[in-house]
This record gives sequence, C-alpha cells and structure tokens, in this order.
Amino acid sequence: MKRFETFTSRVVALPVDNIDTDQIIPARFLKTISKEGLDKQLFNDWRYEADGAPKADFVLNRPEAQGVQVLFAGDNFGCGSSREHAPWALTQFGFRAIVSTSFADIFKQNSLKNGLLPIVVSRDVHAKLHQAIQADPKATVRVDLASQTLTLPDGSKAEFAVDGFSKHCLIEGVDELGFLAQHGAEIAAYEAKRTSTLNTLAD
Repeated sequence: MKRFETFTSRVVALPVDNIDTDQIIPARFLKTISKEGLDKQLFNDWRYEADGAPKADFVLNRPEAQGVQVLFAGDNFGCGSSREHAPWALTQFGFRAIVSTSFADIFKQNSLKNGLLPIVVSRDVHAKLHQAIQADPKATVRVDLASQTLTLPDGSKAEFAVDGFSKHCLIEGVDELGFLAQHGAEIAAYEAKRTSTLNTLAD
C-alpha cells in the first residue's frame, strides 16, 4: 500500500446523498479478485450509455477530473453491501480521500484498510467547500493526515477524526499484516519467552 503523504488537489464534486456500493461498483464486476481495471467500472451505470459510450456530462468523464485525488460526496456515502471492491475502484481511479458529512461504517473501515481516507466534516464545512468548488472548479484543498486537517480553498482549516491505528498504517503504507511484520522481532521475542516458561504438563 502506498504511503499516505500530505497533498494538494483539485476536487471532483458528486454531492449526491446515500450513494451505495452497488452504484460505486455494480455487482456484476465483483467476480475479479484483482484491483486492476476497476477504475474503468467505477460508477459504471452513471458513467456510460447502454452501448458503453461515456456520458459526456458525467463528472468523472470530464477532462478536468483526470488526476484529481479528492472526491466530494453527499451524506452517507458508501452505504449498502460491504464489498471491498468499492474502495479498490476509487483508489484505482486515483482518489486518495473522500469528503462527506458521514460514511457507512463498513465502507469506512474498508477504505482505511485500502489507502483511501474518508474525511468527515460538519455540514457547515461541507456547504462551504461545495460553494467554493461551484465558484471555481479549479479550487484546491490540502489533505494533511499527520495533523488531521483539511485546508479549504479560502485557507481555513477543518479538523477531522481518524483512529490511531488506521492513521499509523496509512502513513506507513502498510495493511494489518504489514503492521504485524513491522513488529516481527518483538513477536518472536515474546513467543520465545512464552514457550520457555510454558508448562505443558499442567492439568
């Protein structure tokens, strides 16, 4: 997993409430166990015509969406099924963070485990950012995980919460297994000590 570093990016706005994981990545694309290529199927049913042609008016199909790392979403983003393919598709497209007023719990945890930072802001901050994006589509935000702050286009900052374990893993660029591997020496030492004092003959 790529280390999560502070970055500045333009924002793709998709301010729709209750976007579920079947809209993010439809169920028919879940047969794969690879993350590769899922970016092409992200928001597939909103993004393409029935014949597969891209819808020119859909936000991800616009030229200015290319290279953008922040998705601005409506409330309760990622509700529905627990499919891990949803954050896979989002990160494959290039998103590193999503800004919303709330996220579905399972989607939030899946995102944190796959290098995607869900940023929860207040409704006031959400509305302020939306207005800034509407006024200037090229407006940028700065995401600083270390200080847990989102800097808005006007320079004001909004703090966001993230649990310590997820924050450590994102900054280090490791998943749960990678975290355990970082502590291999301590685990080996503990196991050696535990084995030497373990009484296997006890009732």
